[in-house]
Amino acid sequence: MDADMINEGNKILVEMYKFSSEMVNLSAPIPDSRLEVFEDKIGHLLPNDFKYMLKKHNGFSLSGIEVYGFDESLKGSSLDQVYQYEHFEVTNKMPLEFLPFSPDGRGNHYCLDLSRIDAGSCPVVFWQWDFQYQSTNDIEICNENFYDWIDEVLIAWTLEEYNYDGSPNN
Repeated sequence: MDADMINEGNKILVEMYKFSSEMVNLSAPIPDSRLEVFEDKIGHLLPNDFKYMLKKHNGFSLSGIEVYGFDESLKGSSLDQVYQYEHFEVTNKMPLEFLPFSPDGRGNHYCLDLSRIDAGSCPVVFWQWDFQYQSTNDIEICNENFYDWIDEVLIAWTLEEYNYDGSPNN
């Protein structure tokens, strides 16, 4: 992973650390190779920006918006369990190259499009569980990469409603 990607990830983390502990939940780091084992299992590399953040915090949330972690204790909300469910156990299955990493609360997911990794990152798409896509080209690209998604969806959207201390943003 290059220094620019690490620096950008650290800037995002510094921004997230500004939020009150009542608003942000940052899990412990991933100390082992479970992400690399998962890559082997699904046959796709994970983007470096995503791996960097999960190795720093194995799952996190801000103002109710969650990014799944990777652990058996998460009981159905672990990345590997969600991947298995969304690709093999539902009627409207996701393409195998999509990694669902954040639910919207209505059965839809923000996903990494692992087929389009370039320079250590890939686009974030929005998968609607109840829509029959004719082609993967019909699936909305939300953000250029995972860092952009965190910056917009987690941080900017939260700051539209709340201050860092959790008080309403009037």
